[in-house]
Amino acid sequence: MKPTARWAVIGLTIALSACSALETDKIDYKSASKGATLEVPPDLKQLSRDTRYATPDGIVSANAMQAGQALQPSGPHAAVASMGDVRIERAGNQRWLVVNRPADKLWDPVRDFWLENGFTLGVDQAGVGIMETDWAENRAKLPQDMIRATLGKVLESLYSTGERDKFRTRLERNANGGTEIYVSHRGMTEVYTNSSKDSTIWQPRPADVELETEFLRRLMVKLGVSQEQAQAVVASSVQRPQVARTTTLNNVPVVQLQEGFDRAWRRVGLALDRTGFTVEDRDRSQGIYFVRYVAPGTDKQDPGFFSKLFTGPKAATPPLKYRIVVRNEGEACTVSVLNEAGAPESSTNAQNILRLLADDLK
Repeated sequence: MKPTARWAVIGLTIALSACSALETDKIDYKSASKGATLEVPPDLKQLSRDTRYATPDGIVSANAMQAGQALQPSGPHAAVASMGDVRIERAGNQRWLVVNRPADKLWDPVRDFWLENGFTLGVDQAGVGIMETDWAENRAKLPQDMIRATLGKVLESLYSTGERDKFRTRLERNANGGTEIYVSHRGMTEVYTNSSKDSTIWQPRPADVELETEFLRRLMVKLGVSQEQAQAVVASSVQRPQVARTTTLNNVPVVQLQEGFDRAWRRVGLALDRTGFTVEDRDRSQGIYFVRYVAPGTDKQDPGFFSKLFTGPKAATPPLKYRIVVRNEGEACTVSVLNEAGAPESSTNAQNILRLLADDLK
């Protein structure tokens, strides 16, 4: 074979290998602990997202899946698929795991799961059932070209996707002694601030539902479900449309959900996690989430990583504290906002909060 042809074959092989790597490994956070972290307070105006959620319908059993036969939907409930003592429930594009094990037996395995996937934990609070990763970069999104293959290991910091991800995991005990596990994603993207492209800032980007689902699938494997079974139960659920709507009751803005308290409580909690609220505490018996909120325009946008080397941290307005209340109204539920003292809140902030939650719950 001529030298020119030989190099052409080698080049083609490298290119195909790179493409194959991207197809088979789309998530790689192994370098996350080495990268810089990013802290940006939530801004509700920036975090608005498409109204793309739908409420599912139907149940799929483990036996039917193992036989390769999915049951048809029946009944107005979230789709449920199980394998052993682990099952996944779905309401629209919101998914969570239900595990028939006590929370204290799951905390360490779940914690190990995130560390094994290349993350460091910025929040690790077993007492309140919340762990949260630091901001990390999915290196699998980088182009696997020959130059990076040669220099990437030496000058890894020169390559960046311009995106960062953070995941919050919440464990809640249920009435049957088991545990519900919620995984929510927050994303940031780096954008230029001027036409000369010499300065950047980080801005929020919409939550990635596919990433949440993939990590739930991987967590099922960590908890003892096989790769094939986990893939099957995640793909098995179906959905049908249902809408959460904002309205006013007794001159107070609320969100109305056409579902029972248990499901509404779960979905509101996941929506709060997704949209970047800090949930300081929760009281399920009273239907209350205690949250912190940064109003739009009062936070300071975070500079790019290199800008941080030359400037100190910027002061930001302290966050406000609210109570998000989920109240049972027969076959439906309402979601409202109270101030820190527990009085009904009808301010612009309360309306923004409810509008954001309604967008995520649709």
